[in-house]
Amino acid sequence: MFATYVHDLDPVLVSVWRGLALRWYGLAYLLGFVVGFLLLRHLARRKLWVLPPEKTADFIAAAALLGVFLGGRLGYILFYFLPKAGFAALAADPLLVLRVWEGGMASHGGILGLVIFTWFYARKEKVSWTGLGDGLCVVAPVGLFFGRMANFINGELYGRVANGVSWAVKFPSALIDDKAPEALRFHEAAAAVAALRPELTGIYQNLEASELSMRAGLGTQDYATAKGLMFEEILGANRQSGEVSAALGRYLEPRHPSQLYEGLLEGVALFSILWLVRLRFPQAPNGLLTGLFFGFYALFRIFSESFREPDAALVGLLTKGQFLSLFMLLFAAGFLIHAWRLRGARTLPGAA
Repeated sequence: MFATYVHDLDPVLVSVWRGLALRWYGLAYLLGFVVGFLLLRHLARRKLWVLPPEKTADFIAAAALLGVFLGGRLGYILFYFLPKAGFAALAADPLLVLRVWEGGMASHGGILGLVIFTWFYARKEKVSWTGLGDGLCVVAPVGLFFGRMANFINGELYGRVANGVSWAVKFPSALIDDKAPEALRFHEAAAAVAALRPELTGIYQNLEASELSMRAGLGTQDYATAKGLMFEEILGANRQSGEVSAALGRYLEPRHPSQLYEGLLEGVALFSILWLVRLRFPQAPNGLLTGLFFGFYALFRIFSESFREPDAALVGLLTKGQFLSLFMLLFAAGFLIHAWRLRGARTLPGAA
């Protein structure tokens, strides 16, 4: 029997004032941009990128806002939120598009946003679009790595059930995932936590009463509110008490920490490959690194998604992430063909 870790990390790094807080998710994006800027400036100083060093900061700032944030958030809304919740939910709360601090960013959307942004930026600066993208693709895995680490800290986008895996993790978030078997044990888990934390007795009793009302046909809103409140109390108690974690673990399934798998593949492995190619082959034609990025990212994502609990409806036998990655393979082929046609010619900096 394995002593499986019950996830108890807090998404909030520092509480500031009246609900304002610094979250690991936000810090991950900040670190990604800062490290990306430093690496891009290093490449620019070595004449391995099409922009001069003094333009690196402005480029990263614009790419962050117009590419990553806008593309990532719109990608999440289009690819995941709308298919699940529908246009009515968006119309009822249109400002949710702006609330990125609550989570909900799609890496495919962010990548597509960067593709579009770099095309316009390259035209404005009169530099090679593929050359501009090559530099960005080399450092992008750094941001992907930090993002996946934040996903793990948040306890979101967890993996499939993994019995007999010594490094498996039990994620309390599965208790409110209707697709997960843990959801059927929510009330049992809530009762177990309330028994250990008497101050939660009233909240638990309210949950039970609201469920009875719902079953009597008196509406679901009160039950949803009571369940959400009880879940937040369960998370808080789990972070504060090992005894609560042990009790809670009996109702949770051991799962693959797929966020860590994705971080190692999409982040560490992909960055290592692209950085090595950039330094070892400075004469490589523009577009080669972009093609390698799309190709390896798609392959790594398709593989790692086989360990991840689907967070959206399947597309045939594929998860949404795997399906979208197939289109990235087409992007990869296009950029690699472009690079092949430029082979033998030095294209840095500025050529097509």
